[in-house]
Amino acid sequence: MNLPVRMLVLWCPDWPAVAAAAVAGEPVGRPAAVFSANRVVACTAVARGYGVRRGMRRREAQSCCPELAVFGEDDGRDARLFESVARAVEELAVGVEVVRPGIVAVPVDGAAGYFGGEHGLLERLVDEVSVAAGVESQVGVADGLFAATLAARRSTLVEPGGTAEFLAPLPIRELDQPEAGRAELVTLLKQLGLHTLGAFAALDESDVSARFGAEGVLAHRLARGRSERPPSRRRPPPELSLAKAFDPPIDRVDAAAFVAKGLGERFHAGLAAHGLACTRLGIYATTETGEQLGRVWRCAEPLTPLGVADRVRWQFEGWLKAKDRPNSGVVRLRLEPEETVEGRSLQLGLWQAGATGVLRPSTEDEGVSGERAGRALVRVQGLLGPESVFTAVLDGGRDPAERVRLVPWGDRREKSAQADANWAGRLPSPSPATVFARPVPAQVLDENGCVVEITARRRVTAAPFLVSFEGGEPREVIAWAGPWFVGVRAGAGHARSGTRMRLQVLLADGQDAEEAVLLRFEHHKNPMWTLEGKYD
Repeated sequence: MNLPVRMLVLWCPDWPAVAAAAVAGEPVGRPAAVFSANRVVACTAVARGYGVRRGMRRREAQSCCPELAVFGEDDGRDARLFESVARAVEELAVGVEVVRPGIVAVPVDGAAGYFGGEHGLLERLVDEVSVAAGVESQVGVADGLFAATLAARRSTLVEPGGTAEFLAPLPIRELDQPEAGRAELVTLLKQLGLHTLGAFAALDESDVSARFGAEGVLAHRLARGRSERPPSRRRPPPELSLAKAFDPPIDRVDAAAFVAKGLGERFHAGLAAHGLACTRLGIYATTETGEQLGRVWRCAEPLTPLGVADRVRWQFEGWLKAKDRPNSGVVRLRLEPEETVEGRSLQLGLWQAGATGVLRPSTEDEGVSGERAGRALVRVQGLLGPESVFTAVLDGGRDPAERVRLVPWGDRREKSAQADANWAGRLPSPSPATVFARPVPAQVLDENGCVVEITARRRVTAAPFLVSFEGGEPREVIAWAGPWFVGVRAGAGHARSGTRMRLQVLLADGQDAEEAVLLRFEHHKNPMWTLEGKYD
C-alpha cells in the first residue's frame, strides 16, 4: 500500500481578509470581508460574529454589519504578505512548501525529532509565526497533505495510521478544496446519499472508477486516507528546468508579472512534451548582488500555464514588497519541477468543441496550432504591452453588450456574475452576432405611415410595417417578435420617461434576402427607436 508522507500544515484562518485589512491599516477588531463578483469570499471572525457568511451578497453583508470594511480580491496581496509566514516556518523546519497563500506544509519527521516530538514542534511553530509575522495560525498533523490540511482547520494532531478514522465522519464537501475543482463531483455524491468521507471511502474502488472515472478515484483515495497521488510520481530530468537571465534586473512586480506569463507557457510546454505535469514548483532567483532566493509551491492538481505564472508572480510579490526585500533586482530566475505526475489530463482529447460549440474529432495539428497561437499572442503582448490582446468571456447581464467582458490574454477568465441567473429583462437567446457600440438611429412606421410606439403594458400601438436606419431607404417588415422590457416597469398607459423596450424584427433585404435586427425603443420627451444589433 502507498502510505502517504506524514505532513504538518500550518493554516492562517481567513487569510485573504486578514491580509487585506493589514495592508489597509485597519484595526484588528474591525470586521472585514473580501468580495469577488459582489459576493463574500472571505471574512474575519469578527465579521462572522455579526452574521456575515461566505457567499453573501455585498448589500446583505453590509446590512448585517454596517461598519464592515470591504476589500476586493487580490491574489498578489495575499501571497506577498504570506511570505513572512513562510519564512517564520522556515526558521524551524526545512522543506517548506506553500500550498496557497494562507496554507504552508512541511514534512514533519525531521523537525519533530529535533524539537522532541510533534507536540513540541506544533507549539513552537504557532509561537514563532505569532511573533515573527504577527498573525494567528492553527497547526495540524496527519498522514498526507489532504488530511493534514483538514487537521489544521481543527487544530488536531492525528496519530500515525489514524487518518482514515479521522476523515470518516467529516462531511463530503471537504473534498472540494480550493483549486481542486470537485464541486460537481461533491454535488453528485450528495445526491447519491453519500454525505461523509467515510461513506464514500466504503465504496469499492473499481465501482468508483467505473462510475466517476479518474477524478473519482483520486477523491476516493483521499477519503480513504491514502496518498494524494498514485505511486507513479517521479523526479523529472534536469533538462526540464527553465532558467532565464534578465538585463536590466527585475525590481518591479509589474515587470515580473509580465515575464511570468511567457515563462509559464514555456515551462508547461516543456513538461507536456514529455507527457508530464508539475505538482510541486520550485522558484529560485539570484539577485544582482548574489543573494539566493527560493521557495517551493505545492499544488494538489497539476499546474496549468496560468497556475505556473500565478505562482511566479505571487512569489515576486513576496520578495519585492517584503520589509526585508532584496538589496538589488533579480538577474536570474529558475523554475524547477520538484515533482511531476503523468500528464494524461493535459493531453489532447479525442473530442473537443469547435467554434460553433458542436463536438467534433480533435487532431494533433489543432492542438499544436493552439499552442502556436498562444505563443504568438504572448509575443504580441511583448511588443505592445499586456493590455494589447484580449479574449471574450460570456458573463451575466441584461444587455447583449454588457454580457461580453474582455479579459487580457493570460489573465484568469473568471466570470464576475452568474451568466445563467434569472436576469429580469434579459433578451432571450440567441444574442445578436453584432452589437453596436453606439446605437444607430432608426424609424419604425406602421402601414399608415405613423410612428410605432410601445406602451408600458408592453404592447405595440400598431404592427411594424416599415423600418429605416439613419434616414435610409425604408425596408419592409416580414416578421417581428417582442417586445421585451428593459429597466423599471412603468404604470398604465404609455411608457414613462426613461423606460426601454426591445423588439426583434425580420426585414426584407432585396432579392428574397432577409436580415434580422434588434431594435430598442425609448420614450423620453418623444418616442425614439435605435438599431442595437444584427443577427447572422
